[in-house]
Amino acid sequence: MENRSSKMVAGVDFGSDSVRVVMVDGATGRTLSEGSCAYPRWSQRLYCSDEISQYRQHPLDYIEAFTAAFKSALSGAGEHAGQRLGGIGIDTTGSTPCPIDEAGVPLALKAEFADNPNAMFHLWKDHTAIAEAEEINAVFSTSSVDYTKYQGTYSSEWFWAKILHTIRKDERVRQAAYTWMEHCDWFVGLLTGQTDPLTMYRSSCAAGHKALWHSAFNGLPSEECLQQLDPYLVLVKQRYGSGPRHADSAAGIISKAWAAQLGINEQVIISGSSFDAHAGAVGAGIRPYTLVKVAGTSTVDMMMELPERLKNKEMKHVCGMAEHSIVPGYVGIEAGQAAFGDIFAWFKSLMLWPVEQMLQHSEVISEEQKKLLQEQCSKELLYRLEEAAKEIPLLAANQITALDWFNGRRYPVLNENVKGTMAGLHLGSTAPAIYQALIMSAVFGAKRIFDSFIENGLRIDRIIVIGGIAKKSPYIMQIMSDVLGRPIMISKEDQVCAKGAAIYAAVAAGLFASIEEAQQIYCEPYEADYYPNPDKQQDYAMKYGQYMKLAQSIEEFHR
Repeated sequence: MENRSSKMVAGVDFGSDSVRVVMVDGATGRTLSEGSCAYPRWSQRLYCSDEISQYRQHPLDYIEAFTAAFKSALSGAGEHAGQRLGGIGIDTTGSTPCPIDEAGVPLALKAEFADNPNAMFHLWKDHTAIAEAEEINAVFSTSSVDYTKYQGTYSSEWFWAKILHTIRKDERVRQAAYTWMEHCDWFVGLLTGQTDPLTMYRSSCAAGHKALWHSAFNGLPSEECLQQLDPYLVLVKQRYGSGPRHADSAAGIISKAWAAQLGINEQVIISGSSFDAHAGAVGAGIRPYTLVKVAGTSTVDMMMELPERLKNKEMKHVCGMAEHSIVPGYVGIEAGQAAFGDIFAWFKSLMLWPVEQMLQHSEVISEEQKKLLQEQCSKELLYRLEEAAKEIPLLAANQITALDWFNGRRYPVLNENVKGTMAGLHLGSTAPAIYQALIMSAVFGAKRIFDSFIENGLRIDRIIVIGGIAKKSPYIMQIMSDVLGRPIMISKEDQVCAKGAAIYAAVAAGLFASIEEAQQIYCEPYEADYYPNPDKQQDYAMKYGQYMKLAQSIEEFHR
């Protein structure tokens, strides 16, 4: 084992809007410093279209933001931090793939594709491939092998669907793209200088959950199966390399160019990678019988279980399962909601629209006053709605029922065609009442997933919630505890996903023998922060029944 006391590791968390970097003391797990940077082009909403659910990110956004955030964190980590650094771990959103050339260069970094959204990274929430996902499901689930057995209905957010959609839409990209890489894999290759697609690192997390890699299939779906969809997909399979590796493996040593660029020593180990939520589960201290729920713009619900305990369980409509995707040796179990915080952000935007329009055309206050008022409204709106919603009786007359399917439904039973809905609106409906209904819809969606886990024999002894909403809204967290009927523990770690990436790095750099050993030192202890109120159980059960009744009718409406 390396001497932990003289070492430091870095965790890098590429989110939807920005990248965060933490520098962590190798011996204690204490966060020494942080750095963050927003993606400049993404901040301008370039290459995106809400109307068609197209969300693309330029690779330069990742490179520039990472460099700035890393240097900022390094500068605050103390004297000789660059020499003390032993490892860097990475997590990203996913599935976020990009077409690359034979040298492993994203097409968008080439002059002829610099402004082509199809040549960029397709962000996880890009839903342009719904038709292709339906076609993939028809082929994958009816072949001689059911390739949807472990993941359920294939999503438009995932690897094969995004590739199939883009190569059909853009012939130039099809011809120029040697293959496709997930963001989490490409950045590991970038930092190590190992960018040959045939030998580049591939994450077991991305491969299992999004590309359907599984030992039962001897790897990816068969060439015969992929051929039915498009011969190009066969090439992607053939160029996938030797197979995925664990996130805590040592993928390589940082390249000399990047060491010089970042101001660190040339022996830094780059660990494998994973998706952000899965790294967050590790950073939160996931272990068997623990449900870790990431509550942010969307949600991801994660557990880990030994393979033998899942044998003969039919769970394809309940969750996705992938080997070694969170902790090596365990099956990573993943479910989630396609929209959670995004629902509240939508309602905030809706409510602010008239304010912004009136301020834009107002002549009674100064430009400085307009700016200050708009900032105040944006900052305080959801807080004031929440405070008012708390005062509304749970079973108030003419109460509104809402569905959380604003971005379709992931689990249980994926359906990307259903939409968010509100029922029971009347002329007395108020903004706080609508907001309360939206909150309950989001929490009821979480309950539906939780119940499906329990009904399928998964044991859940504790629930840890991480993410921005967990810290920002005690009201929502108390409702979640009441609705689930379980105590809720909240992670106090500010950058829990980055901390998970740092744990991967600490193991890869030889500071610990396993993730579990590192977690004992790096992860916080927990006590319940919220307990269910037994006096509200019956009322919430009644509201949940209304939610399920509305869900059934809307499901039929969208058939």
